[in-house]
Amino acid sequence: MASTDTEPDDLAGLEAGLDALDSVKVRRTPVREVLLRKVLPPLLAVALVLLVWQLLVRAQVTDDYKLPSPAAVWDSATDMWLRGTLLDVIWTSVSRGLLGFLLAVAIGTPLGLLVARVRTVRAAIGPILSGLQSLPSVAWVAPAVIWLGLDDRMMYAVILLGAVPSVANGLVSGVDQVPPLFLRAGRTLGATGLRGTWHIVLPAALPGYLAGLKQGWAFSWRSLMAAEIIASSPDLGLGLGQLLENGRNNADMPGIFLAIILILFVGIAIDLLIFSPLERWVLRSRGLLVKN
Repeated sequence: MASTDTEPDDLAGLEAGLDALDSVKVRRTPVREVLLRKVLPPLLAVALVLLVWQLLVRAQVTDDYKLPSPAAVWDSATDMWLRGTLLDVIWTSVSRGLLGFLLAVAIGTPLGLLVARVRTVRAAIGPILSGLQSLPSVAWVAPAVIWLGLDDRMMYAVILLGAVPSVANGLVSGVDQVPPLFLRAGRTLGATGLRGTWHIVLPAALPGYLAGLKQGWAFSWRSLMAAEIIASSPDLGLGLGQLLENGRNNADMPGIFLAIILILFVGIAIDLLIFSPLERWVLRSRGLLVKN
C-alpha cells in the first residue's frame, strides 16, 4: 500500500494540473498600449462629462444654486484640502468599508461553503440569503441604531447584513459550477472532506467566488454610505456619507456634488486597483480571458 505521506503532494499536483489544463500563455502588454487602451479612454470620458457639465451650467438650464459649476466643486475640494480635512473624511469611510468588507468575507466564506456543500443547510438558509441580498441595506440602519447605538458597531452591523449574503451566494454559485470531473478526480486521490474543499472545490470555484467578493464590496460600500447618511453623529466622526448629509442640511450644492464625486471615486478606485486585476488574473489563468 502506498504511503499516505505522498497524498498532500498528489493533491497539490492535481490542483496545479487542473489549473494547467486551462491556462494559456500571454504576452506582456507594452506600456504604450496600456496607456492607449486602458488609461486614455477613461480620461476622455471624464473630460467629456466635465465639458457637458460646464455647458449645462453656461446654458443656465437651472438655477445656479441647484447646479454648481465644476469650478465651484473644485473650490470646495480645495478648501477642505487646505483645512486638512479632505483625506481624513475619505479615510474615515474607506477604513470602515474595508474592515467591514473583510469581516463579511470572514463570515460569508464559511457560510457559503456550508450552504453549497450541505443540502439540508441549503434548503433552510439558501432562500434566506437570496432574500437578504435583495433587501435594501438602508432598511437595516434603523434597527441597528436601536440595537447598538450611534457608534461604529452599528456601521459594521449594517455592512455585514448587506455584504455577507453577496459573498456567500457568490461562493455558492462558484461551487455549483465546479465540473463533476474535478470532484471525482479529487476523490480518487483521497481528497475528501476539508482537504477536498481546500484543494479541489475552492480553486475550481474561484472565478465565481471572486465575482461574489466584488459584489460584496459594492454592497459594503453602499451599506456604509446609507448608514453614514442616516445615522449622522459627532461621535461617529466625519465620513463621506456625513459630508453628503451636511451639504444637504446647509444647502451647499458644491459640497453635495463633491461628496458624490468622492463616493464614486472611492468605489471605482477599489474596483480598479484590487478586484479588476485579481479577476483578470484568475480568468486568464484558467483560459477564460485571452488577450489578443
